[in-house]
Amino acid sequence: MSDQVSLRGRRVTLRPVIEADRTALVAIRRTEAVRRWWKGTDLDAEFAEDLADEETIRLAVVDERDTVIGLVQFTEEDDPEYRHASIDIYIDPAVHRQGVATDALTTVVTHLFDDLGHHRLTIDPAATNSAAINCYAGIGFQPVGVMRQYERQPDGSWTDGLLMELLLDDRPR
Repeated sequence: MSDQVSLRGRRVTLRPVIEADRTALVAIRRTEAVRRWWKGTDLDAEFAEDLADEETIRLAVVDERDTVIGLVQFTEEDDPEYRHASIDIYIDPAVHRQGVATDALTTVVTHLFDDLGHHRLTIDPAATNSAAINCYAGIGFQPVGVMRQYERQPDGSWTDGLLMELLLDDRPR
């Protein structure tokens, strides 16, 4: 079962999220740098809902000291006509720009391509999230197009999202 997998990257381990991760992950989600892109009002309730969601695989990003420093998640479309996986990630701002997100994403990308047999992966950052877009592009994700008025903001307005994809044939080796 995919949600029971643990994956080892160069600097991080990805392992299934457990109840004991609540404090760390909610604290990371509450930081301004993450909350800006990962909205939510009742993060404790959302954490419980996320744990119960069997459609999305959530993996804690853990450093070499066994400290939870983020989360990477993916969903899989299994219809053979449209088979692909979609990825999301957030990382503690205390370790931004240190290669942690790149390592976590590269690790999950390898798993999705090599172990689960996907040929196409997508990720959809806010169109204004240049740090995330640059990180994803560095792994090989390419912009596909802007999804206009894609995500509702807390004030009720809408913002655009950037759909990016990585094909098995295009991934850097």
